[in-house]
Parts: sequence; structure tokens; C-alpha cells
Amino acid sequence: MKILVTGGAGYIGSHTCVELLQSGHQVLVVDNLANSSLEAISRIEQLAGKAVQFIQGDVRNEALLAEIFTAAVATGQPVDAVIHFAGSKAVGESVQFPLAYYDNNVSASRTLMAAMQQHGVNCLVFSSSATVYGEPDQVPVTEDFPTRPFNPYGRTKLMVEQMMGDLVVAAPAFSAVVLRYFNPVGAHPSGRIGEDPQGIPNNLMPFINQVAVGRRPFLSVFGNDYDTPDGTGVRDYIHVCDLAEGHVRALEQLATKPGLHTYNLGTGSGISVLQMVEAYRQASGQPIDYQIAPRRPGDIGCYYADASKAARELNWRASRDLTQMVTDGWNWQRQNPSGYAKN
Repeated sequence: MKILVTGGAGYIGSHTCVELLQSGHQVLVVDNLANSSLEAISRIEQLAGKAVQFIQGDVRNEALLAEIFTAAVATGQPVDAVIHFAGSKAVGESVQFPLAYYDNNVSASRTLMAAMQQHGVNCLVFSSSATVYGEPDQVPVTEDFPTRPFNPYGRTKLMVEQMMGDLVVAAPAFSAVVLRYFNPVGAHPSGRIGEDPQGIPNNLMPFINQVAVGRRPFLSVFGNDYDTPDGTGVRDYIHVCDLAEGHVRALEQLATKPGLHTYNLGTGSGISVLQMVEAYRQASGQPIDYQIAPRRPGDIGCYYADASKAARELNWRASRDLTQMVTDGWNWQRQNPSGYAKN
């Protein structure tokens, strides 16, 4: 199939592009490079040994989307499906700038789905988040848990899910998969592509990466008094390559199973902050200095997935363990201490 990947130069998008190409699909990437690098595209091509068609642009640009879909038809290779990664993803930033998040996540997705419908592209895989569950009453979290996000970022993801559901009802030819990720970490085992956040990292592993290579003096561990084995927050960390494989399985399922489907993508078990720090220290051989800081408002003590539905219906399971997550994460950062920028 020919797959349009929005945000395909980003962290999860780039790994999914490699997996798509290695699975025999053609890839067309649209990315505005607001939080990604053009260098990632050339490295995707090197890893897969295949070309990527790249267009720098914004998914909110209706004219651009119309041009892309029309041009694909004119070449005799119309777009078969879309994997939609493009969007903003920092919880704290979403609280500061909610309107920007509703624009970049919700409005952009509406524009994309309208363009897909206009041009007869009826398969969509959407990059959602476990954030839509808010604070669950218990763990593990299943797909039928109540959705009650408590920040603008989570609400934008849920709104897009709801739009997709309404469109599937209104247009029976349209089918979609919602993938609710837990905590993506790690990098491609080659070390050629990985997570390269701009500014101060919002997530645990890229922060540990930067402490390990000396870009930051220490890691702040927010709270050590949770009801968890070591007092620090427990999360479901999933290797980004497992996540990429989940997208390809979801995409290929749509060819035979129409409708709207929602899946958790996680490992089904939790890892604490201090367990991650210690595993990373062992893998890298580097000291990981950290300081205990007060809990952050809204943080949850323990959070992990029930991913059995994806196992049953997609024949997908996360297979890479914590050692591989931290080893691959360190391999990427060691080879690229400044990310994709020139050292």
C-alpha cells in the first residue's frame, strides 16, 4: 500500500516509516519539521534501503493536502491509507497554550479527515495516548475504561477519537484504528534514529539520555512517596520499535476488518522511575545523578496497560524488555550526543 504518514520525521513516526518500508509499503511523509529533523528522513532511507517521498508542510493546510492526494492519483499510485502522528504532545505546554493544542491537534485532524473523505481515502490509523483515561480507578487499564483526561493535551486526543467515531458512523466506507500508547522509549537498535526533543525533555528517558552524555547535570525525580515498591512513579514503558510494529499490524488489519477499533499499546507491566535509572546506569556505564523533587500536580502513582485486546485481534505483543529499551536508548544518545544536530 501507499501510506501517507503525517509527522513521519518525528520520533515514533520515523521508526514506523522504517517498519512500513521493510514490510513492503510505499511511504509518503508530510511533516512541518516543527519538532523533528529532515536528517531523520535520510536515515530512514538508509536503514530501510528504500526511498521516502517527503513533503515539508502542515496538515492544517487544506490546499496542500488536496494537492498531495490529487498528485498521488495522477501518478497512478493513489494514497491507500494515512497514519496520523502530526501534533503537539507536551502536557505542561498544553496547559499553558491550550488554544494552540486545539488548533494543532484537533483542527488539523479535522482538516486531514475532510481531505481524506473528499479524495476517497478511507483508512486512518491515529496516534492517540493513554492520557485519555485520566486517572484510572485501577490497573491494568483496558480499552473500555472511562475516558476522563485532565489536561488539554489528553482532551485533544479524545476529541479526535470522537470525531473519528462519528465519521465512521456517517461514512460506512471509512475505517479507522485508534492506538492509545503508554510510554514509548528506546530507539532503533542501529542508533541511527531516536528521540531528539527540542528544549528541555518532557519525558523520562530522553532526560536520562541527556544526563548520561553530560548535557544536563541531574534528573529530577518527582515524588518518592507513592504507593509503589520504591515510592517513585510506575509507568508502562514500551520500546518504540514494538510500537512501530503495532502500527503496521493495525494498518494491515483495516484491509479486512472495517469499522472503528481501539487498542492499548503497552507491555502490560510497570517499571518505576528508579528502576529505569538503575537499568540505564548498568547499560551505559554512566553515573545518572538524580534529585528527589516534590510530586507534580496531576501525576499518578501507578499506570500500566492491559494490551490483551491487541494480542487477540492484531496478533501483536511487545517483545523487547527493559534491558533492550535502555541499551538502544543509550546507543542512540551515545552516537548522537546532540541529537540530529551536528556535534
